[in-house]
Amino acid sequence: MRNINIIIVGVGGQGALLASKILGRVGMKKNYDVKVSEVHGMSQRGGSVVTYVRFGEKLHSPIVEKGQADIILAFEELEALRWIEYLNEKGIVIVNTEKIYPLPVIIGKEKYPDNIIDSIKSVCKNTISLDCLKICKKYKNMKISNMVILGAFSRVMDIEKELWIQSIKETVPQRFLDINMKAFEEGRMENL
Repeated sequence: MRNINIIIVGVGGQGALLASKILGRVGMKKNYDVKVSEVHGMSQRGGSVVTYVRFGEKLHSPIVEKGQADIILAFEELEALRWIEYLNEKGIVIVNTEKIYPLPVIIGKEKYPDNIIDSIKSVCKNTISLDCLKICKKYKNMKISNMVILGAFSRVMDIEKELWIQSIKETVPQRFLDINMKAFEEGRMENL
């Protein structure tokens, strides 16, 4: 099996760390060597969050270098654009179309870029954009976009659905399990 390099990017509070833990469990259930690394930065204040998840036969480092990512899971579109140079030429981007404005944009010091999804698609023809906000509103829960993205990603990966479900059940606290499972299923049903 070749190594699979995944980068998860988002903004603090979007569940990137939870998603990386679930992905790590999925990989371990497939008996892969798994490496996970997290960079928090100012994540607790709405800043950028990045996690690396690597699957393979024998891995030595958890870090994914520029041009080496097979998959970027982006919980916010500007974060996808910031990390696009890490994607390899055959890579896939799964991106939430939600916009979360960083502080410099909010206070008027900078402008949020226009046409981000188009910019991503110009670099990566394998871009899947999802309106996770619509699903979050449907369930009246703004913290489930991570599970929608994971659900869509689970259809891209050649890993049994049952392993995903087991991993979610083992990782998500019981009181949040039902809503997270619904969001995961919504992601699986998205038209990819």
